[in-house]
Amino acid sequence: MLIIGNDMVRRALDGRDGELIDAVGQAYRLHQRGETALPHSVFLRFPGDDRNRIIGLPAFLGGERPLAGMKWIASFPGNVAAGIERASAVIILNDMATGRPVALLEASTISARRTAGSAALASTVLSGPEPVTGVTVVGCGLINAETLRLLRVLHPGLRRLTVFDLDADRAEAFAARSGLDAVVAPDLDHALAANPLVSMATTASAPHTDLSACAPGTLVLHLSLRDVTVDAILAAHNVVDDVDHVSRAATSVHLTEQRVGGRGFIGAELGALLLDGPDHPRPTDRVTVFSPFGLGVLDLAVAELVLRVARESGEVTEIEGFLPAAPVAAD
Repeated sequence: MLIIGNDMVRRALDGRDGELIDAVGQAYRLHQRGETALPHSVFLRFPGDDRNRIIGLPAFLGGERPLAGMKWIASFPGNVAAGIERASAVIILNDMATGRPVALLEASTISARRTAGSAALASTVLSGPEPVTGVTVVGCGLINAETLRLLRVLHPGLRRLTVFDLDADRAEAFAARSGLDAVVAPDLDHALAANPLVSMATTASAPHTDLSACAPGTLVLHLSLRDVTVDAILAAHNVVDDVDHVSRAATSVHLTEQRVGGRGFIGAELGALLLDGPDHPRPTDRVTVFSPFGLGVLDLAVAELVLRVARESGEVTEIEGFLPAAPVAAD
């Protein structure tokens, strides 16, 4: 059994942003072509506790290097006040010849970067009429930090940043370390109006914005999934990663389906757009909302990249005797 800790995960992924985004895109294509297996995520919640949760995401990813595995990710928002990250995670990978577990990876960085890779990819597929020069970030945690970094990779002309967070000190710190021409918005509406590209990654558990402050043609990367009201979803051009997966767990899309009794308001899945071609200009007369539920096959794709790099480097830790020994053949 190989053990790959956070330091090695970071070393494996640092400097490989292009490979990471390619891996995420290829996972979407394989999923769209039916070369994956993706049961619904399992949500573990606790009696009397409506904030904290642990989610299990099992998946199989086909292609040239097929593998199976599961991400087990905990979200405890109270950690932030204690000075530690909200989310912690591990990924277990299984060999497809024997089914045996072959690697255990620390997965908080993998999870954040695959989410960021999905968002950055969507920002290029759902293109606007002009190059991206400014972005608004709503929520100043790890997810948006990684998303901003990958947006800068894919949009080298990005120079301006508008930031909003309920914690003003957190917003100021995010802006200061961004390296961009950054301002902290006084409220959410000012933030939404500032740029035609918005990334929302908050801990909101219920819709709180109707996006009316967004200019027509704005692309909202709705990574936290529960910020946008039903009326705003109905008024938007909606793109998701997987219709079945995102239409559950009280996401904004799920609440919209419950109100209208169907999913006709969803315009496309990102994987289908990728298979159709690299560029799909978004409507200029309304807001486009990209709502990615976060598919386990993306975690596997990035974990496989980490595993390959880690093996090549020889820096992994191997635990002998973790699995049962092979039985001794009888004479």
